[in-house]
Amino acid sequence: MIERYSRPEMTAIWADENRFRIWLEIELLACNAMTRTGHVPEGVFKACSDSAPLVDSAAVRRISEIEQTTRHDVIAFLTWLEEAIGEPARWLHLGLTSSDILDTALAVQLGDAGKILLEDIDGLLEVLEKRARECKGTVMIGRSHGIHAEPTTFGLKVAAWYDEFRRHKVRLESALSRVRVGKMSGAVGTFAHLSPRVEEYVCEALGLGFEPASSQVVHRDRHAELFSVLAGVGASIERVAVEVRHLQRTEVGEVEEAFGKGQKGSSAMPHKKNPILSENLTGLARLLRGYAAAALENVALWHERDISHSSVERVIAPDATIVLDFALARLTRVVEGLVIHADRMTENMEASKGLIYSQALLLDLSRRGIPRQEAYLMVQRNAMRTWEEGIDFKVACLADEDLVDRLGSEGIEAVFDLSRHLAHVEQILERVFSSQR
Repeated sequence: MIERYSRPEMTAIWADENRFRIWLEIELLACNAMTRTGHVPEGVFKACSDSAPLVDSAAVRRISEIEQTTRHDVIAFLTWLEEAIGEPARWLHLGLTSSDILDTALAVQLGDAGKILLEDIDGLLEVLEKRARECKGTVMIGRSHGIHAEPTTFGLKVAAWYDEFRRHKVRLESALSRVRVGKMSGAVGTFAHLSPRVEEYVCEALGLGFEPASSQVVHRDRHAELFSVLAGVGASIERVAVEVRHLQRTEVGEVEEAFGKGQKGSSAMPHKKNPILSENLTGLARLLRGYAAAALENVALWHERDISHSSVERVIAPDATIVLDFALARLTRVVEGLVIHADRMTENMEASKGLIYSQALLLDLSRRGIPRQEAYLMVQRNAMRTWEEGIDFKVACLADEDLVDRLGSEGIEAVFDLSRHLAHVEQILERVFSSQR
């Protein structure tokens, strides 16, 4: 992923130096395990461990140089180890295949990346809860199909976002538990040249599970699930971003992204304050969906495996985790800095001239024994006057003799009571933020 959308801690997980350090750790753990099972002579592990080279930028350059000849990264890595360790290195990688190292290392990297993503979600949840509580009484119009529906509060909107990302945290934890799986079972997964105890030892030492019945690879349904979850988190990021973008439109103007001192919105129009962070998040979510589609394509490999998944994962594993890490941090900043225009929310809510109370009127008529469809038509004909003639809905209703006969003027006045829409706000927030959930 380009530096513009990357954060250092996540990027470091996918750096070549870190990858080769993990490979080295796996090879040494396997050698130690094979010593315990009698596959490797005593003393070899200590000799290899004591002579193991430092994995630094010079090592990366040397491995890359060797790979220009071998055209195989694992063989290049093993050749570099042989150069540094000498004769004992011939016992390294005994009975293993490249995927034993690659897939086990990938599980470690995905696990480490997952820890960061879970911390990111925790940070976002903290900010979402704070803003939801702050704005629990900030009344605004709820919209369906983009049209005024009934009153809600901005705090309730944010609380729904909170609950959605909490579900994503559970999904991510679950998917990580299934993708953090290694394998050390040899060329086609039969342990033909080593013991299953080697796999169990190595994976336990790395904090991984192991694939119960591997082929030459860890099965890719595990990875497809994870990348699908990452795409799902991205979709929810986009949901919030799209809402911010809509609410920041000039015609709406209810919220806006923070606009820093010295910030510029347009190279052509000095007045512009654009929701660029949210627009950026919408674009990053599209990338995450693409990575998920690619991961699903990786599930169906030929026989015990082919290599068609390899090039895909070299791109999507770092990119998806780096992008999501960046996106979660950016969304946290957007939500934390959102400027709320409560007066504009009230102004917009009143712009529909009381139509938002139409359901309340319908229900009160139904409670008086009027058949629902008859009541519906009574309310609708007055609502259409508001739409078409611009008459205030309450004024239209009070002028409707049929309605007045059924409800009385006081009954009609009572319909236009905002409090009934806010009566359960605290209860909803309690349901969302209860520590028992």
